[in-house]
Amino acid sequence: MRTLLVLNPHAAGGKAAALAKPLKTWLAKNQPDWQMAIAHNVAIGRRLIDAMPQGSRIVLVGGDGTFNQMLPSLLAGEHSAALVPYGSGNDLARALGLRGLSWRKALALAGSQTPQRMDIGLAEFEVLPESNENQEDDQLESQKADQEEGQNEDRLHSVPFASSFTTGFDSSVGLRALNGPKWLRGLPRYLLATVRELLHFRKWGLVVLADGKPIYTTEALFASSLNTPTFGAGMPAVPHASIYDGQLNLLLAKNVSVWQTILLLPDLLFGKHLNHPKVHTQPFQTLQIKSDTPIPLAADGEYLGTSQNIHIRILKGQLPIVAKS
Repeated sequence: MRTLLVLNPHAAGGKAAALAKPLKTWLAKNQPDWQMAIAHNVAIGRRLIDAMPQGSRIVLVGGDGTFNQMLPSLLAGEHSAALVPYGSGNDLARALGLRGLSWRKALALAGSQTPQRMDIGLAEFEVLPESNENQEDDQLESQKADQEEGQNEDRLHSVPFASSFTTGFDSSVGLRALNGPKWLRGLPRYLLATVRELLHFRKWGLVVLADGKPIYTTEALFASSLNTPTFGAGMPAVPHASIYDGQLNLLLAKNVSVWQTILLLPDLLFGKHLNHPKVHTQPFQTLQIKSDTPIPLAADGEYLGTSQNIHIRILKGQLPIVAKS
């Protein structure tokens, strides 16, 4: 089996770039047959993976965002994957048992462990033009413009995700986290983003159907789909979730006020929110979310724009991936 290691030099706020030379040295000593490449942008990374023979092993050095951006090419090439966690969130790494491992140990696992088949989520939606109303700040507007570039001709999107697909408040938090201070990483970065988003508190009128059955129809803070137990850099959103169980999990925050949201956040941080009367969780195979106004979306923490009609479904055992046994 041919193996390609792809380094995202922008991961971890650009700190991953310093791994280029140590990785080359380690590979020369331990895995001389592996190819190594540096993906300076998403397009380069996907071209590198697309050029590999079908069924190759792809080792990605980066975080959840890196993995999400390369995921379409991993699936298209029927490749097996391994992750060397080096990001800000690393929720997929947690689900794989890789969090806290050094990059050397993660690479050793990538070369020795037999991959297990994990589930993948797939979201289908139409991206809407972004409105200039209620833009929070110039930085966010610039980020949204970057995401919208090149999407005007084809707004119908089909986006796979490994960890989470968020709609509403948590997508806006994720966008703020992406634009947060470079020196701040992990959960503190998301907590700062959450505080900033609370200053622009919004809710959306939602109709939510799980497996074809209506389960909610009124205003909500967010309705998100989890494949991993955590999101937002370790928040235990659905602690019982598994990437191997053939289902996704809905996490719905109902019609809460800003003060109720502030009081709910500590429960979310410590996994005590599941019995809260304003929180609903439910496993599903398919999910449909309709919003009365454009609602922000994100996949694995990567901002995608806004939509009003989103379809989500599970792809069971779709991707072979290395996990710590």
